[in-house]
Order: sequence, then structure tokens, then C-alpha cells
Amino acid sequence: MSHDTPLIGILVIGLGLAFILGTIAQRIRISPLVGYLLAGIAVGPFTPGFVADQPLASELSEIGIILLMFGVGLHFSLKDLISVRAIAVPGALMQVVASVTIGAGVGWILGMSIGACIIFGIALSVASTVVLLRTLQEQRLIETERGRLSVGWLVIQDLVTVLALVLLPLFTPIMKSGSHEAINLVSLSLTIALTLGKVVAFMALMLVIGRRVIPAILHYVAHTGSRELFRLALLALALGVAFIATEWFDVSFALGAFVAGMVLSESELSHRAAAETLPLRDAFAVLFFISVGMLFNPLVLIRQPLPLLLTFLVILIGTPLAVIAILKLLRQPWNTTLFIASGLAQIGEFSFILAALGIKMGVLDNRAQDLILGASILSILSNPFILIVTQRIEAWITRHTASPDASSENEPGILLPPPTPTHLENHAVVVGCGRVGRLVVEGLLQNGWPVLVVETGKLADSLALEGTIELLVGNAAEARTLKAMALDKARLLMVAIPEPFEAGQIIAQAKAIKPDLTIIARAHFDSAVEHLKELGADHVIMGEREMALAMLAVTSDDLLFDSCSPINDRPAESGVDPLIA
Repeated sequence: MSHDTPLIGILVIGLGLAFILGTIAQRIRISPLVGYLLAGIAVGPFTPGFVADQPLASELSEIGIILLMFGVGLHFSLKDLISVRAIAVPGALMQVVASVTIGAGVGWILGMSIGACIIFGIALSVASTVVLLRTLQEQRLIETERGRLSVGWLVIQDLVTVLALVLLPLFTPIMKSGSHEAINLVSLSLTIALTLGKVVAFMALMLVIGRRVIPAILHYVAHTGSRELFRLALLALALGVAFIATEWFDVSFALGAFVAGMVLSESELSHRAAAETLPLRDAFAVLFFISVGMLFNPLVLIRQPLPLLLTFLVILIGTPLAVIAILKLLRQPWNTTLFIASGLAQIGEFSFILAALGIKMGVLDNRAQDLILGASILSILSNPFILIVTQRIEAWITRHTASPDASSENEPGILLPPPTPTHLENHAVVVGCGRVGRLVVEGLLQNGWPVLVVETGKLADSLALEGTIELLVGNAAEARTLKAMALDKARLLMVAIPEPFEAGQIIAQAKAIKPDLTIIARAHFDSAVEHLKELGADHVIMGEREMALAMLAVTSDDLLFDSCSPINDRPAESGVDPLIA
């Protein structure tokens, strides 16, 4: 019996293929993004077999963009955005102008009309938010100076795109006919003012009202004690604000979600919100790459190889060179300059929207759209390799520069370098320095232990002042971080992170390195306790049971319950041994 279930088809077949091809890509040491894009091509209309619903896939990918930008906003603040305005605003504007000029020149060489050249150039000037942000997240660079500058750059590009989408239709008669037909300057000025006014109104609404309302709603939901409701509230707020931004203020989904996250970032719930939205964010981000792959017609590689190569070179060489020139003019260090240049060497979602608008206006033809889509696929596929090549270029510049940039010292290299191995011996390693990890570290210090803290971010200032603490920035489940932890010389490993999957990976690899290493971990559930013990943990502390035992211990205190005879008659000991599972 046949069923019309396009949504289930995309989720089952699309995500299933993405998983298989992404795993293969990871296995052969290339980015999983390559696998996701190939999965999209496989389920697209230009290859045989199952064909997914393309408009539905695009809408699902928008959810991924919304959740991704919401997550980035949670790690950002208005203060961060303001701090990079002197570089991001002029830099992004000059880069867009330069990229449009180069792209329009290539369009002219390919025989396009003036109107088509302009739209073609704009489409090649705007980077994919998803691709650059995934790079920032994978390399843990969002909270660094270059990460803040990259996000600010993307925000400016987003605003430019919003203006382009509003203004381009006003120039349709001129672009189509090529005549010098007069433009109503009053109407044009009013449209620009109205568009900018809507953006300002949305930002003001979010900063004045949303800053109070959104955290208040989440605090209320958090106090209900329901994790399910908290996750639902986060999803509703992220999608709701993005939808309102688009429908009422003509602002893009991405910018609306980013502002919503930025408003929430000042709340104490921001870290919990980021953790709760992560699984959905990752799943829907994969759907974005599938939807991009579905747009690609592989025959473009055969029918238009030279035009496709020229278009690709605009993105691969033209934009990065423009960014390098602009950022060096603005006196930025080489590590920041080369990272942003390589990160912007790709195009994505906004380029597709602009190409679709050009076709709707009757200015751009399908041939130009195929070139934009084909160049986008090639740029996204090549971006991880471009980052590696650029990192080597930066290393060469550093070696051959007599006086390297002083501002590079705090953030060496384009990407985070491999962690420096610790020289500690007979030390305790604490993985995770959140609320639990911090207490563990303080207790170990009081007992005279040399401590190595492994965290994905910066160490708290209060702990960084301690002379016997060494910080290792990295993911403890990664091989290079494990090597730097010197577990073969350690006496104790304390895994203080709450995620059982990642904790299990760390424990299993640590036991393989040193079988007699004492490992203590934490857990939230009975199943997690058994899982971690099976992987090699010597002791697993389940917080909920320890809290229950502590509460029972209080009931046995005669001094506290002198006036409560029913409890006071009970024996002093509860009869329950402290639990170390």
C-alpha cells in the first residue's frame, strides 16, 4: 500500500544516507559535511532512485539555521557585538562591495546582462552562515576574538542581504530592459528607510521587551522542574522569535534567532539552554546540507566546466584576497585575517535565495543559477581543506616574519593548535570544571594534589589564580587531548562532566592507556552508573542518591529535631551506607 509521506521519507532516507556517508567521510579523515552533501545529491532530482521533496527539505533546513543561530546567540552578547563593530562593519561592507565587483566582472565575461551581473555578484559575495559557524563550533573559537569578529561579519552580511532582497525588485524594469528608465528616488528612499526602520524596531523590541520577557518565561518554566517543558519552551521561543522577525519585520530567520539567543545569553539559564538545544541543532543542521546537495545538478560539471571554474575561483580566491587586503588595512593580525578569509571562501543559503529572486524577476537564467549552486557545493566541499592549507600558510608567515603581531600571542594559529603536553606527574586530572568540577578541584587542592583541569573553554578566574593548577583546553575524548593529559603518569582521573556518552569514551580510552589508573565519574541515572562501570570506572557517584542520603542524614541530627519527637525517637544512624556505585 502506497503512502504519501514526504516528511518521513526525507527524515528516514535523507538522514540515514547522511549518517552512512558522513561516517565513511569521517573514517577516511575528511569532513562529515562531504558525506551530508553527497547524501543530498543522492536523494535529489538529478540522480536516479528516491527523490525527496525539495521545498520541504528547504523548510526543514531553515529550522537548522534558526537553531544554529540561536545557539550562537547564547554564547554571544550585545557587548561582544559592539566590541567588534569598528572592524566588522567597515570590513564586511568593503568585502561585499569587492566580491560583488569581482563576481559581476566574471558574469560580464560569461556574457550576462548588467542586471544579471549585479545579482550574480551579490550571490557570490555572501558566505554561508551554517558552514562558518560549524567551523567556529568545531574549533571552539566562538568565544575568541576572531570568533566574535566572524559572527559580527556574518550579521553585517545578513543585513546587506536583507536590504538587497527588498531593493532589487525595485530595479526590475532597468535590469530587464537595460534602459536608463528613471527611478523614483522618493519611493526608493522610503523603501530603504522603511527596511532599516523595521530592523531597528525589531532590535529595539528584543532589547527592551525581549530582554525581560524571554528570560522570565524560561525561569518560570525551569521552576516547574519539567525538562520536557523547558526544551519545548526553548524551541517555541527560538522558532517563534525567528518567525515574528521574518513575518512582521522582514528580517531573516537567521538574524531573528541570533538576536533571541543573544538576549537570553545574559541569563543564568543560557548554558542549560545551549545544552538542551544541541541535539536538535545538530540534526537539523545536517538537513541543511542535505537540502543544499539536492539542488546540485552534477551535469553542470560536464556542460559548463569553464564557467563553473571561473565562478568557483571568485569564491575561492577573489573573496579571500579581498578580505586579506581589507583586514590588513584595518591592522588585524595574520591569524585573524587568514581565518576569516578562509572561512568566508564559501557561499550558501543566502546565495540560493538571491538566485531564486533573480529568476523570479526575469533577470537571471537557469544557467546562472546552476553556476551559483555548483560553485556553492564545490566551495563547501573544499572549505575544510582550505582551512588546513591556510593554517600552513600562516605558519610559514610566522616563521619568516621578524616581528610577529603582538595581538597574535593570545590566540596563536588560525585554528586551535594541538594541546601542549603537561609536565605534571602523580597528578589528578579533572575533566570538566563546571559547578561539580570546581568543587572537586578546590577539594583536591586543599589535599595537596597537583591538578590538571581539562576544559573546552577558559578556566574560572578564581581557579586560574591557583599556582598548582594547570589548564588544558580541549575535548578530553579526542586523541590529541588525551595524549597531552599524560594519563600514564597520573594517579587519579575525575570525570566531572554529566554526559555519559562522552564520559564513557574518556574512561574507556584512559583505561587503555593506564589500566591501573583510579577513575571516579559522575552520573544521573542507574543505567549510566552501570554503563560507566562497565567501561572501567572504579567509582561512579550518582548525584541524586547522594543528595537523598544527605537529606536523610540531616533527619538523624538530634540537635536539629529536639522538638520533633516522632523523628527524635529514631536511631541516630539511618542504616544506609554512603553510595559509591
